[in-house]
Amino acid sequence: MKHNDNSRLVWSSDGGRVVQGKTKVAVKGDGRVRVERQTKGRKGKGVSLITGLPLGAEELKALATELKRACGCGGTVRDGTIEIQGDNRDLLVAELNKRGYEAKKSGG
Repeated sequence: MKHNDNSRLVWSSDGGRVVQGKTKVAVKGDGRVRVERQTKGRKGKGVSLITGLPLGAEELKALATELKRACGCGGTVRDGTIEIQGDNRDLLVAELNKRGYEAKKSGG
C-alpha cells in the first residue's frame, strides 16, 4: 500500500492545529483581542502584551506606533504580538475598543 504525503494528518505544535499534508489548515480564534501584563524574563519590569489581532505585520507595526503614542511609552512587535512597556492595560483596552476591536483584559 502506497502512502501519499499530502493525504496524511500531521500534528503541528507550532500553532496547536492539525495540518493536512504540508498545508496548514487556517482556523480563526475566538475573535477576541487580549491585553495582559507580563514580567517573566524581563527582570521584574512589566510590559502589556496585546494578542489576537487579525492584522498583518505592517498593520501591526502601524497600530503599535499609534498605541505607543497614546500611552506615551516605548514598545515593539514580536511574533504577531504587540508589546507596550509598563502596565497600561486599561488605557490599551479602551483605545482598542474605540478602534472597533473587541478587547478585554486577560490574566491577573
